[in-house]
Amino acid sequence: MAARPKLHYPNGRGRMESVRWVLAAAGVEFDEEFLETKEQLHKLQDGNHLLFQQVPMVEIDGMKLVQTRSILHYIADKHNLFGKDLKERTLIDMYVEGTLDLLELLIMHPFLKPDDQQKEVVNMAQKAIIRYFPVFEKILRGHGQSFLVGNQLSLADVILLQTILALEEKIPNILSAFPFLQEYTVKLSNIPTIKRFLEPGSKKKPPPDEIYVRTVYNIFKP
Repeated sequence: MAARPKLHYPNGRGRMESVRWVLAAAGVEFDEEFLETKEQLHKLQDGNHLLFQQVPMVEIDGMKLVQTRSILHYIADKHNLFGKDLKERTLIDMYVEGTLDLLELLIMHPFLKPDDQQKEVVNMAQKAIIRYFPVFEKILRGHGQSFLVGNQLSLADVILLQTILALEEKIPNILSAFPFLQEYTVKLSNIPTIKRFLEPGSKKKPPPDEIYVRTVYNIFKP
């Protein structure tokens, strides 16, 4: 029996949360080894476990994978979440890249100065409503299917749902002008593997708090 994937990262969302999401959506059980100190990071670096000296790092199938997008692509491809042909994979990749640009704003938000955090919420809302959500609303309205590509769950759906739900934590009515995205979010949230991940007690991480921010600073500050 193959070993379960092991995720190396601090105990919080960050760039590893998308990896947790796609593993959960694929129904894959995984283990986590949380980084809590700079010494743990140095041990991974000194042991040549981190190709570019950075986390996230995922041990999977005898490999130590780094770089978030590469990790996501590998898991998605392995578990049939990356389309059936080159055209579908390209569309999925394009949608994921766009969504990750928006998600990056959420990842960095807790590390901003308090005075800048509310301004950034306004900025995130504007970008979501003006630049990103209209694109996905048009796609869903245009083909009348439940998923973004190929009428089956893909990495693009998983990352978009993750981003929408994280934005709704800060801006509850963010989808008020997007009825197709509202319906889409409900449908995806009720897929059995995703529904389990959204339930209390799962490995889905809560919104970042001061403890998480302080831990990250202590680990990664020069």
